[in-house]
Amino acid sequence: MEHTHEHNHLGEHIHCDCGHCEHEHHHEQDEHDHDEHEEETPLKKILLAGVIFIAALLIEHLPIFSATSPLMSLLSKSFSYSGDTPRLIYGILYLAAYLICGRDVVKGAIRNIHKGNIFGEQFLMTVASVGAIFVGEYAEAVAVMLFYNLGEFVQDYAVDRSRDSISALMDIRPDTATVIRDGKEIVVSPEEVEIGEIIQVKPGERVPLDGIVIEGKSFADTSALTGESVPREVSADSEVLAGFVNQSGLLKIRVTKSYGESAVTRILNLTQEASEVKAKSEKFIARFARVYTPIVCIAALLVAVLPPLALQFFAPELFEKYGWSVWIYRALTFLVVSCPCALVISVPLAFFCGIGSASSSGVLIKGSNFVEVLSKAKIAVFDKTGTLTKGIFDVVEVNPANGFTNDSLLAIATHAESYSNHPISKSLKKAHHCVLCDALKILEPEEISGFGIRAVVEGKAVLAGNAKLMKEKNVTGFEDYTNDRKLVGTIVHVAVDGVYAGNIVISDQEKDDSRIAIQNLKKLGIKKTVMLTGDTKATAQVVAENLGIDEVYADLLPENKVQQVETLMKGTGVERSRNTLIFVGDGINDSPVLARADAGIAMGALGSDAAIEAADVVIMDDKPSRLIDAIKISRRTMSAVWQNIYVSIGVKVAIMILGAVGIGNMWLAVFGDVGVCLLAVANSSRVLKK
Repeated sequence: MEHTHEHNHLGEHIHCDCGHCEHEHHHEQDEHDHDEHEEETPLKKILLAGVIFIAALLIEHLPIFSATSPLMSLLSKSFSYSGDTPRLIYGILYLAAYLICGRDVVKGAIRNIHKGNIFGEQFLMTVASVGAIFVGEYAEAVAVMLFYNLGEFVQDYAVDRSRDSISALMDIRPDTATVIRDGKEIVVSPEEVEIGEIIQVKPGERVPLDGIVIEGKSFADTSALTGESVPREVSADSEVLAGFVNQSGLLKIRVTKSYGESAVTRILNLTQEASEVKAKSEKFIARFARVYTPIVCIAALLVAVLPPLALQFFAPELFEKYGWSVWIYRALTFLVVSCPCALVISVPLAFFCGIGSASSSGVLIKGSNFVEVLSKAKIAVFDKTGTLTKGIFDVVEVNPANGFTNDSLLAIATHAESYSNHPISKSLKKAHHCVLCDALKILEPEEISGFGIRAVVEGKAVLAGNAKLMKEKNVTGFEDYTNDRKLVGTIVHVAVDGVYAGNIVISDQEKDDSRIAIQNLKKLGIKKTVMLTGDTKATAQVVAENLGIDEVYADLLPENKVQQVETLMKGTGVERSRNTLIFVGDGINDSPVLARADAGIAMGALGSDAAIEAADVVIMDDKPSRLIDAIKISRRTMSAVWQNIYVSIGVKVAIMILGAVGIGNMWLAVFGDVGVCLLAVANSSRVLKK
């Protein structure tokens, strides 16, 4: 059967039902077991069994408790103790310790056998410990169970620790919302608030729903969602997301998304889904354990049976010294060390720790397989606008012609564009400040799709748009002015009454950390950085040169971007598997490419449902540098995974060989099982450290 881990949306419990590694957590066992353990914690049982075990060891091995010691001689005279009394005492103590720490393991093994999961970890521990009792190794039988329980406890603790950064997301989901209805403030559940309603958020409260600020000014703590420690200033028209903490002023917010579609709910859903997607390494371990466990059980049986039979028939003199008990003991040692728990537990745990570490850094990875992809990334492809640049357009240059001045040209263009909501119009309005704008007469405004705007401003016919519009309307002086000029950016050409008045250059701004992100990607071993954009070649080339990007492809439609990504992927030839391609985009138009890449990364896309659905990784703010964190965490995770695999297999094989030839004993086997498992779990937990 498939090796799966079942858990709730916060992963409060992992249950491995593969039969190779059965992990029973006391707080979620069957009903009939729960009552028995209600007042016993695993740690208490381990400590109690440990104290009794140590007492038994002392009585068995310290000279003071030997039959010939003065103390025992005195006791035998005074209380009629026999020479076998110490043996009886430590035997009882060993039995008590075994029942305390081993009872549940034996019962678990029996339950698994009933379910058809014969070769489980608990089965191996039970067979090994019971066999050790039959060959007279009582201390080692107890040690197997005691250290197994200790390993389970430490493992559970490590799992709980690794979940902290993810389960903490529950704290960012507010339980109530203050909605204003009929002029009254009403406290309701966020699920009851409808889109378009006005909610009020006081200082210190969490924003319960996504929306737009309509009144108030404050600073918002966004760290729970974005990982960004610096508060974000918000005021009228600012977008805020559920989970933000209002730090200072009173805010009134118009709700734009329902509770189920809010940013915090989507984050929780993504987190829930993330640990359900397995990486190839994790699936390999499941298949490995499914084949490996029966093989080692059969091998242990052969070790117990074949050598003594051979000695009995062919070397009777050696059989007297190395008879059945010797080879059964070696087989039991072989069984203990062979348990694959270190692999079956530590590999999924390492991936989960990686996902948790990334989430605390503001990066949501949708599954462990994408952790693996990120770690192998060799080609990084970026969208331009909104990903490497801010997507905020500003006027950077005003070029008047034919007697117009800078101010008059900017004023005419702004008035003509005043009825448009296009980003270009907004940038013009931001650049032009005129107290008389409202008094001006603007008639017959018309947007010409693909060309620009036509309007009548104070009785003058104004055209504002691209070069195609100027040519289409045969504007006088346009060709003469632009033939020998190289303009970079988005160009708004303006004509008044058929005469060319000049142009305004509007340009996007590069993000503050884009250049550093590209530089650090190359330091991490990324072979090629590529930018895909629908912008003009000249504009794209300037951005690429400033940021240090290797290749640029401009004037692309969304479908052209997909084709270009496929070309880049095919171009790696026989090295395809080693040159993994990741694509970073920010919006709905990037969705096809996000889905096509080996790993699609949505940049600051909490507001874009389509991008989130298509992406494999979501960066929760607009910083390209978060990609560096994601790749570093992924590589650290994969390093821990392979370290666990190599060390676990190597140590186990070595101890199994030593045990089979009689050099190793049960204590060494216990280290090979529990000790290696603890080392692997500790190594996996290192991934959480930044």
